[in-house]
Amino acid sequence: MNNSVTNTARLLGAGLRALLALTLVTGVIYPLIVTGIAQGLFSDKANGSEITSDGRVVGSSLIGQAYHLPLKKGRETPGPDLKWFQGRPQNGLGTNSVNTQYSIILSGATNRSGDNEELIQWVKDAKTAVIKDNSTADYRVKPSEVPADAVTSSGSGLDPDISPQYALIQIHRVARKNRLPVAEVHKLVDAHTKGRTLGFIGEPRVNVLELNIALRALVAES
Repeated sequence: MNNSVTNTARLLGAGLRALLALTLVTGVIYPLIVTGIAQGLFSDKANGSEITSDGRVVGSSLIGQAYHLPLKKGRETPGPDLKWFQGRPQNGLGTNSVNTQYSIILSGATNRSGDNEELIQWVKDAKTAVIKDNSTADYRVKPSEVPADAVTSSGSGLDPDISPQYALIQIHRVARKNRLPVAEVHKLVDAHTKGRTLGFIGEPRVNVLELNIALRALVAES
């Protein structure tokens, strides 16, 4: 009996010591080491890839934002503020999802197949809107010029980037709305176009938030 109690106490003591040791190593020491390395070598990424403007954080380079006009009475969704470059469609998980306006509560794709009638209609409506919104008196967007990212949401619904092609067809509209020379806005897009990562990973892209921050600065200077 005494041996049984002694063995049980010894096992419980060993288990407790192991629990305390593992808690210290995995719950304190390891997180501190990893955090220290991250802050020392990748502080920007470790802190959420924050983008600042005028001394304050305005967003993350990893998460898109909506650029909309105030919601009008009688409408369910706000219209786009066309003086700014627009990101990808914000369908996210669908029109009935909480993630319809770059909400980070929940992210994901529509999970609809390519022949889904609702998805096809979304794409057609989006393409019509892109052509209408970005055509000006002296510039007409051709249907063949509308890239896929202009009419489809991303897999997460939070994509912060657009293709250079989508940015370029918005130049004339943005220039007219902000009373800027088209050439100046074009230079802005070129300056904020990033190439493939390491020269071969992914596709060229333009971060919409960073581009709009630079646009605001350009408008302030004009």
